[in-house]
Formats: sequence, structure tokens, C-alpha cells
Amino acid sequence: MAYDEQLANRIREALVDQPDVEEKKMFRGICFMVNGKMCLCASGDEMLSRIGPDDFEQALETNGCRGMIRNGKPLKDFVFVGPEAMRTQQQFDYWINKALVFNKYAKAIKSKRKK
Repeated sequence: MAYDEQLANRIREALVDQPDVEEKKMFRGICFMVNGKMCLCASGDEMLSRIGPDDFEQALETNGCRGMIRNGKPLKDFVFVGPEAMRTQQQFDYWINKALVFNKYAKAIKSKRKK
């Protein structure tokens, strides 16, 4: 499934004031790297938000949010935010801001690909 271009544009607009943003294709969509660290992605009709482990459990209680599973393991920094959890601008901004706050403390994820 291709990513929702309208969602990607909303994320781009939300990040316009960030000084260091790069876009990369990954997770069946487009990811937005902030300060060299994965921050947000548009994947299908969902937004992947890197919010950190402290807010992970609470986020899963939000209707329309689910955890990310990678290689059979939950990644407790990331949640997929479905359309019902970001219908309003206030809801959308909440997830953007959570990701930007955690981005300050997040470590860059190193690629395991051989060069």
C-alpha cells in the first residue's frame, strides 16, 4: 500500500520550521528524519510517530493507535497513529509534538546493511 500523500504533506507542513529535515523512503512509506534521527513517517493512511518509551503504554490506550512490531518484537519508541486518532488539527499536532520532543533525546538508529 502506498503512503497517503495528503498525510505526508501535512507532516511536511508541520515540520517546516525545523532546521534539519530529510525525507527517506522506508516502512512502505516516507519517513521524516529530524536532526539525523527518524521522527515521523507516513505509511499507508497511518502516521508512525517516534514518541519514546515513556509515553508508549499510554499511547496504546488511545483509540486508533497501535504499537510497531519489527522482526517479531515490539518497538517501544514507536506508535502507528490511525486516521481516527488524528482527525482534528489538535490531535494531529499532539502526535507531531510528542515526536519532536522525544527527537531531542532519541539516538540515531544505525543501519545494519553491509557497505
